[in-house]
Amino acid sequence: MAVNYHTIVRLSAAGKAGRVAERGGQLIASVLIANRGEIAVRLIRTYRALGVRTVAVYSDADAGALHVRLADQAIRIGLPPVTESYLNSAALIAAADESGAKAVDPGYGLLSENPGFARAVRAAGLIFIGPPSEAIAVMGDKPAAHAVARRAGVPVVPSSGVITSAEQAEQEAARLGYPVVVKASFGGGGRGMRVVADAAGLAAALTAAGAEAAAAFGRGEVYLERHVPGARHVEVQVLADSHGTVLTLGDRDCSVQRRHQKLIEEAPAPFLPEAVRTALAAAAAALAAEVGYTSTGTAEFLYAPASGEFFFLEMNTRLQVEHGVTELVTGVDLVEHRLAVALGEPLELTQDDVRVHGHAIEVRLAAEDPWQQFRPAPGAITGLQAPAGPWLRADLGVAAGDRVPREYDSMFGKLMAWGPDREVARRRLVAALAELRVEGLASTGPYLRQVLGQPAFVRGEHATTTLEQDWQPDPGHAPPVAELAAPQSAAQNTARVVEVRASTGAFRISIHGQPRAAGTVAATGRGPGRPAGPGTPAAAGGAPVAPMDGVVVKVAVIPGEVVERHAVLVVLEAMKMQIPVTAPAAGTVQAVLVAPGDSVTTGQPLAQLDNAAG
Repeated sequence: MAVNYHTIVRLSAAGKAGRVAERGGQLIASVLIANRGEIAVRLIRTYRALGVRTVAVYSDADAGALHVRLADQAIRIGLPPVTESYLNSAALIAAADESGAKAVDPGYGLLSENPGFARAVRAAGLIFIGPPSEAIAVMGDKPAAHAVARRAGVPVVPSSGVITSAEQAEQEAARLGYPVVVKASFGGGGRGMRVVADAAGLAAALTAAGAEAAAAFGRGEVYLERHVPGARHVEVQVLADSHGTVLTLGDRDCSVQRRHQKLIEEAPAPFLPEAVRTALAAAAAALAAEVGYTSTGTAEFLYAPASGEFFFLEMNTRLQVEHGVTELVTGVDLVEHRLAVALGEPLELTQDDVRVHGHAIEVRLAAEDPWQQFRPAPGAITGLQAPAGPWLRADLGVAAGDRVPREYDSMFGKLMAWGPDREVARRRLVAALAELRVEGLASTGPYLRQVLGQPAFVRGEHATTTLEQDWQPDPGHAPPVAELAAPQSAAQNTARVVEVRASTGAFRISIHGQPRAAGTVAATGRGPGRPAGPGTPAAAGGAPVAPMDGVVVKVAVIPGEVVERHAVLVVLEAMKMQIPVTAPAAGTVQAVLVAPGDSVTTGQPLAQLDNAAG
């Protein structure tokens, strides 16, 4: 049965009473969630609160996932690879038709910024919950988006057009001046992006960025942009309807990044001069108006504190991962309002209604091991204790007993804290991370707790490069592997505690379960109780092994080839990350045991080398 769409206008700073305004004219029965994981769970919960039925989709790898269990209906769409499931437009539209859904919400990532998908959804007679396909196409093409920004009077980082040859790249880099950034022309999220210090590294960066962009977005075009050293990443949340209303809902700082991937976000952007804050909001609104934007979107900028300048980077034509911190400080449910916009309704809010209260900080929780170069750690979550409290929000896509599949992004959730000011929010989030327990696999939670305590973070003196340059994981605080994987009843089965001495010092390991046949445990000396790094694993006898579950994307050697120590043998991919496996010592390749496309498990031999074990 169809239900009337309802929206709630939250309490504003002026104390305006919230009211429920029943929207007339358009009815909607159900929404198909064209996504997975944490964002699918978040969308389902808002739609359920609105009385809207939800339809989940899933690949074989996600058959038992949390978003599948929470939705009113779930439909299988294909095999685990995203190209055969979540990126399959025809399968998604067929699922909507099968379920009777009247609208499609793409969330973020996957097909959320694909103009062809938006057009296909609308051509099928469905409502696309997002901006017009024309706006997605223009703003998703970075050079075209920069042209829109210039027309709107928004300052833009000096850049090139799409690179079509090595000669053009060399000329444009010389014009812009090193260092430059190679960036994907289509897509976002830091994929297809490389910083190049000088001409010697340009060709390799173009190749690597193009390949990564093609794998992530289906298009490998790249362009060059001047690198702005010491910059902060500041963005403005936009919400616009089809009746001429364009609102900005404050700003966020996303400067804590690794490999151009955001790890910590906060709202509002701290230590930002009010004149700059006002100018950023005006620039974002002008940009959205210029392109005829509707729905939620985010204008991203680089801000240089030394000069006070800011430059437009790109516009994400979707809901952002970090939208939750904006919701916490404004009281506005962005999912709720973007549904109203998609139904053609005018926004109930005015710019005067938008008030920022306090401060909110978010960390992204991912199945990665920070103490092993952020190696992907897919697998089963054997236990999960999420922190709770009046000022906390945990957006998780998993529960205890669920798996984090190797085929998809490593992020499985987000943890947020609100406070009346930044320091209170920070302390609350630190305490929440201390309470968080993820068992069965490594996660970024303990490391991000360390980052929140960094003096430069506390003072707000960090830039987009600070984490990789200065905030390496403290090996003395690595969570013991035994703690990660131990069952809840482990304390009752502890057989013994052994002490292991390595080059980094002594550490203790609790051994649980029933005694087994005697064997040998080899310590790597790479940290307290941690396995070898991703480039150096080797089984007894000199056979390099897979450091994780993954897929072979490249075999770089052939039998009989002589290799030096650290030469790349095989490249694996898991959770959208590529990890090279290298030779632990010089030697000759006796055999290659895998081929591109093979799935491998942790510890599986990949090649045989002679003289490589020493």
